[in-house]
Amino acid sequence: MPEYEFLTAENVADHIRSVPALAERIDADRLVSVDEVGDGNLNLVFLLRDADDRRLCLKQALPYVRMVGEGWPMTPERARFEVTSLRAHGALAPGLTPEVYDYDGTRYIIGLEDLSDHRVWRGALNDGLRHDGAAAAVGRYVAAVAFGTSTFAVEREDLARRLADSVNPQLCTITEDLVFTEPCVDAGRNSTIPANEPDAAELAADEEFVTAMGRAKWLFMTHAEALIHGDLHTGSVMVRGADGVADSVKMFDSEFAFYGPVAFDLGAICANFVIAAARAYALGEDERAEWVLSLPAQTWQAFEEEFRRRWPERLDPRVWREPFLEELLTRWQQEMWLFAAAKMSRRIVGAAKTTDIETLPEALREGAARGVLQHARHAVRTYLEDSSPEAFAAGAQEILTRTRTSETTLAAG
Repeated sequence: MPEYEFLTAENVADHIRSVPALAERIDADRLVSVDEVGDGNLNLVFLLRDADDRRLCLKQALPYVRMVGEGWPMTPERARFEVTSLRAHGALAPGLTPEVYDYDGTRYIIGLEDLSDHRVWRGALNDGLRHDGAAAAVGRYVAAVAFGTSTFAVEREDLARRLADSVNPQLCTITEDLVFTEPCVDAGRNSTIPANEPDAAELAADEEFVTAMGRAKWLFMTHAEALIHGDLHTGSVMVRGADGVADSVKMFDSEFAFYGPVAFDLGAICANFVIAAARAYALGEDERAEWVLSLPAQTWQAFEEEFRRRWPERLDPRVWREPFLEELLTRWQQEMWLFAAAKMSRRIVGAAKTTDIETLPEALREGAARGVLQHARHAVRTYLEDSSPEAFAAGAQEILTRTRTSETTLAAG
């Protein structure tokens, strides 16, 4: 395991003083708050504020999975992948990622723009808040990255270097195992509440679903299309705004970034919209659930519009003509469903769940979880018939309303 000093509340000031790019942004001698807020699985995250209200975020990659401890080693080199992707994505989608101020490659510390005036989108959705425009911003971001880091915009030799530099096998293996394989074949990390154990068993016994997950895993492992985020969900999007409208949207936590399939990021975010809708339906907030289910269409529409806008800039229009563009968009829309199905299932039965479902009362959680799993199975059966985001949302609405449970009905039963 690598030997390097971890950040603590006591030594963050020393780190700032040692890095001019950070020392000019915040006064290490006049810090008034130092808060460790890392609630993810992998990293330390400190939010700092000085007496002049200047702010800074420091993020340090640990050499193990934080939620497990030293028993699950994990390369801290993932911090480099995050910095590389944030800088590349920020150049292509200005304003949609946090600014990187510095990277210490010996201690794996990233100095970042502070986003404490934003909220994690998952938490905002859980609280019933709207940030209209956020879903479209995510779509534009994915499109900018899909075009700008791909063979359509990057010269061949440069692309080869970028591909080699982005090889991220340890974190990709986590995705391959936890997202695609383990919901179907439990490796000992799966769990559900007892009421959902039959649902998990039915999922694993569904040959059509398992075959589809094999297809999705193969796509993930072999389609090096663009430098994707790799873990784009409502917990890796920050939002800010008032009166129900987002005035700032930032994609962060891209340490899983690698050259992979464009549709993976789209499917991941859409899966999380379904999970957010499942929560709303479980709580009887049908109108809000229907609004949440309008978000996949908003994301896809913005993605398609932005990719089409950039298409005239492609490097080789001699053979990359309009029919090929239509083929691409059709294929990505279909693959989006496959990846969404994978993400929906892993968040219900896999090792890393979501607060959308987990913070529901158990009686309500049963139906919400069942609905998400059933929609995952439905998606892999119907995506070739109609792969539109509207059809995806309609299927979710029908299933989530049918499967939801209530404490009253369960008590009566």
